[in-house]
Amino acid sequence: MNDFIFHNPDKVYFGKNQMEHLPEELLKFGKKVLLVYGGGSIKKNGLYDTVTKLLKANDIEIFELSGVEPNPRHTTANRGAKICKKENIDVILAVGGGSTIDCSKGVAAAALTETGDVWPLVSNRVWVEKALPIVAILTNAATGSEMDSWAVISNMDTNEKIGLGGGALVPRVAFENPELSFSLPTYQTACGAFDIFNHVLDNYYLAGDATFDMILEFQEAVMRAVVKWAPVAMKEPENYEARANLMWASSMALNNILDAGTVHGCACHAMEHELSAYYDITHGHGLAIVTPRWLQYILDEKTAPAIYRLGVKVFGISEEFAVMEGAKKAIEAVSNFCFNTLGLKANLSNLGINDEHFKNMAEHACFGGVISGPKNLTAADVEEIYKMCL
Repeated sequence: MNDFIFHNPDKVYFGKNQMEHLPEELLKFGKKVLLVYGGGSIKKNGLYDTVTKLLKANDIEIFELSGVEPNPRHTTANRGAKICKKENIDVILAVGGGSTIDCSKGVAAAALTETGDVWPLVSNRVWVEKALPIVAILTNAATGSEMDSWAVISNMDTNEKIGLGGGALVPRVAFENPELSFSLPTYQTACGAFDIFNHVLDNYYLAGDATFDMILEFQEAVMRAVVKWAPVAMKEPENYEARANLMWASSMALNNILDAGTVHGCACHAMEHELSAYYDITHGHGLAIVTPRWLQYILDEKTAPAIYRLGVKVFGISEEFAVMEGAKKAIEAVSNFCFNTLGLKANLSNLGINDEHFKNMAEHACFGGVISGPKNLTAADVEEIYKMCL
């Protein structure tokens, strides 16, 4: 395990009755707020009215950036940055899921640049150390953006979907009320759940025996929570315990607490980002299609013990199998969770995707090198995994 520094300054209000603290937290940064949200679901469920009423009652001036896409565009972030510059915005309030929060991070970073353009920061992989403060109200458990230093921004003109990171992008405050996720469609619940699961899996296989025992156990506990509670939330959308477990799992999966000196690998995320960039599919669904095939592709004598451990600790597979057989059982369990329990379509062809762009996608996923992980992947490897997903 490597030396590491853990610092996460995000203050979280978790639970049903915390929204009253929103004005006091926003006023710490100023009175001009940019309210960022997506396609309008917060207006249908009444959250928009609740938030704006609270802000207006405290003489907070509201400006709006609406229409954030599921895979947020750099052009949308730039539109928000333009508002921030023109109106001298003090703080950004993201109300929604990971896409809305990611877009808000792009706005926050771009607003303090001379050009107001987020894409040079993204494409040049600039570590953002200066940005407008962000406050988040979470409505969907998935990406962990409510408590991490990362965003993912898409440029649909160039078919690129790339991460933007920086210490300044960690939200200063997050409000997590599981009730706000009650109205999520079943499909979005399923996709979000697998996004959480894969965030942990990214790190789990790089950790191996090179981290604290408690961190491995913690990683497995988060994945177990997703496996247990996702189907409950899908069947009973207003089950508070299920929604609460998923929401906190989302935050824990990617706020760096599970890294603890390991290198966070993102093999499946790197491959899926290309699918979203070219085909604008739902991120969690793309991950669900890629992940079992990735596990199958990397399975060998070296990786089998960790994969078998996943099956035992997360899915309850017997410890009496031979290691390789147990690892194969674990991969079957992951596939069953994705395609039977969560009910997600199993193949890229089901989503209208063929192999036309696989070569270019694979090369870009590797950025001219390899994707590091328990088994390093070249562009040729990635292309083969894409073909396995058809």
